[in-house]
Amino acid sequence: MINGFDFDQEINRTGTSSTKYDGRQGMFGRDDVIPAWVADMDFAAPPAVTQALIQRAQHPIYGYTLFPDSLYDVLIDWMLHRHGWSIQRDWIVMCPGVVPSINAAIVALTKPNEGVIVQPPVYFPFFSAVTQSGRNLIHNPLRIENKENNRYAIDFDHLEHCAKNARLLLLCSPHNPVGRVWQPKELEKLLEIANKHNLLIFSDEIHADLIYPDHRHYPIASLSSSANNIITAVAPSKTFNIPGLNLSALIIPDKTTRNAVKNVFNNFHISASNPFSITAYETAYREGEDWLNALLIYLRDTRDTVQTFLHDHFPEVKVTPIEGTYLMWLDFRAWGMTDAQLKHFFVHQAGIGMSPGILFGSEGSGFMRLNIAAPKRIILDIVNKIVKSR
Repeated sequence: MINGFDFDQEINRTGTSSTKYDGRQGMFGRDDVIPAWVADMDFAAPPAVTQALIQRAQHPIYGYTLFPDSLYDVLIDWMLHRHGWSIQRDWIVMCPGVVPSINAAIVALTKPNEGVIVQPPVYFPFFSAVTQSGRNLIHNPLRIENKENNRYAIDFDHLEHCAKNARLLLLCSPHNPVGRVWQPKELEKLLEIANKHNLLIFSDEIHADLIYPDHRHYPIASLSSSANNIITAVAPSKTFNIPGLNLSALIIPDKTTRNAVKNVFNNFHISASNPFSITAYETAYREGEDWLNALLIYLRDTRDTVQTFLHDHFPEVKVTPIEGTYLMWLDFRAWGMTDAQLKHFFVHQAGIGMSPGILFGSEGSGFMRLNIAAPKRIILDIVNKIVKSR
């Protein structure tokens, strides 16, 4: 128990239409692997959220639902309190998830064949959002600045070159899958390049609250004098383990940009409003902070345990030092396996369902992404299975 919250509780999710559990057969060809792939947590949501949903469900009418003023107020309060960023209500656009928002922003703000920059290895829907909309995908790969532990950095010289032929940059902050929490000097350099080349920035900050105690997240827009060229995507979904409720927000200071994005959603009559998503969103931000602080202690301890375990048993395997997120980026290139062989080893020999690094771009070849947001016994079972199978 950490501050009264039990993250060691094991909850059976099989048979709940869970992508992470009930989707194992389709993803791995077998349904008995330990699932450590989809980025949701195996922890119960904050008790306050569950109680609020039960209370709302007891009202037996679930009709069309407006976004109440209180929904905007709670986000404004959270951003100021948690991240020191003062935002205005007019800047906020409620939307059905970050991935649909990325697609909407690309359609709204770029023209066919215009360049959109991504920084692989990166969350793979970034790629398809660009290519499926008929835009030109420009790769600005992250570089490994510390080869001892695979700590990543932005290649600014290459980014400067890319920006000359691009209209939009998709920034992942904190970064999935490499776990970097970008620091002010890095973000300010990025802003300098963007301003110089009239480059728009879509900053996916969905993991912004999942920062380990020795680091701090800085919204890139909070470091800009105007932020008129920045769209920031935020949500309580990763933070409080409520992604299935599909409600997020875009923070867009510039009115023209904001209206362009809203028009895309309006044209398709897309709305994220439903009585349960709104209830969970408000309650999580208003009453979930103690739960979150306890969670971060638990995740930090799990992260450190995995890192030590792998170092002791497989010193050749490099564990990227994650500063945020609950996703560990593991470098198995020293094993000399192809990506197909690596996946086969973990699925069919170790019985573990991780995300293959190659999904995140060619730069992820030889890596695996491990989701550690589960009770420690399960995570220890995973690393022990690796030892026994190798």
